[in-house]
Amino acid sequence: MFTGIIKDVGRVRGVTRRQGGLRLRVQYSSTEAFSNLSVDESVSINGACQTVVALGEGWFEVDTVEETLSKTTLGTLHNGALVNLERAVRPLDRLGGHFVLGHVDCAATVREVRELGLSRELWIAFPDDFSSMIVSAGSITIDGISLTVAKLDVQLFAVAVIPFTFAHTTINELKAGSRVNLEFDILGKYVARQLGRASSSIQEDARINEAWLQENGF
Repeated sequence: MFTGIIKDVGRVRGVTRRQGGLRLRVQYSSTEAFSNLSVDESVSINGACQTVVALGEGWFEVDTVEETLSKTTLGTLHNGALVNLERAVRPLDRLGGHFVLGHVDCAATVREVRELGLSRELWIAFPDDFSSMIVSAGSITIDGISLTVAKLDVQLFAVAVIPFTFAHTTINELKAGSRVNLEFDILGKYVARQLGRASSSIQEDARINEAWLQENGF
């Protein structure tokens, strides 16, 4: 479990292909945020929950499997690439963002980055399959960053990025055409799931009633 509050911007220092997956080595700069990091601990890399499998002075490694590569942008990382990092939340930590699982739903494309004085407005195109999981003023995770949906259109949404977030995450590297990882709010997923099941149940009841009427001569 994460909060979407980025603790450090790391740098990829190794990309090794391993039987369909990748071994990524990531260097971090904040020794305070990553003190006592241990093997088997979960770390969010650009919003994707990964397990630490090896570590050393100022770096750690993770194994990224095919399933993760198919849903995220981790497969496009190269030596020197910057990544957003967050360690798993502890029970007594402040929840500054929202509940983030680190289970990326899809990769999406930045459509436009607008400068609005000191802030930025980021427009992102997303797959229509996820339209029921996003609402205006709701939470969304972009490359591991907890943000608020400021505007919503058909397969397109915008978030407002404050100067601090712009300066302390990889958002400052995004431009039109950049690919990002999206995780939709878990609460929205559950609501969409329940509404979908309720709708299916109503349709099934309607079919049964119609069949019953026909069988009985109505």
